[in-house]
Amino acid sequence: MMKRSFLMTLALMSIFISSASSCSKEDNKNNTNTENNTPVTNGKIKIKVNSKTFTITLFDNNAAKAFKDMLPLTINMVELNGNEKYFDLSKSLPAHSSNPGTIQNGDIMLYGSRTLVLFYKTFSTSYSYTRLGTIDDTSGLATALGVGNVTITFE
Repeated sequence: MMKRSFLMTLALMSIFISSASSCSKEDNKNNTNTENNTPVTNGKIKIKVNSKTFTITLFDNNAAKAFKDMLPLTINMVELNGNEKYFDLSKSLPAHSSNPGTIQNGDIMLYGSRTLVLFYKTFSTSYSYTRLGTIDDTSGLATALGVGNVTITFE
């Protein structure tokens, strides 16, 4: 009788462990970022800051496509934290946020579904963003953006 009880317990534990293992795999599949954060061929736009022009390579995702459809766009971006400029868009974009870990100088991202953010310094972050694109050559970006709010044209 003791042997039979032991075997039943062992069988139930085996089923439980097997079930937990397959649930874990399914959970990982659901958490996978399905947005494509690779550059788009010919997915280039320009931004003008005062007299300086920069080229942005957009990523191949729905948010970047929706953003490109809004162009041309001239906006007054607000300074925040000495490392970024932001602007609240008039409409929401299709967000698929994830934590990048490190923000790179020249990253263009979406915070939430409406806040466009242009980063001009590299730093670590715990926040989540939807990646839109990146400035190809950031030489002179921080100087062009200056201190405080700035008007930028995306086209």
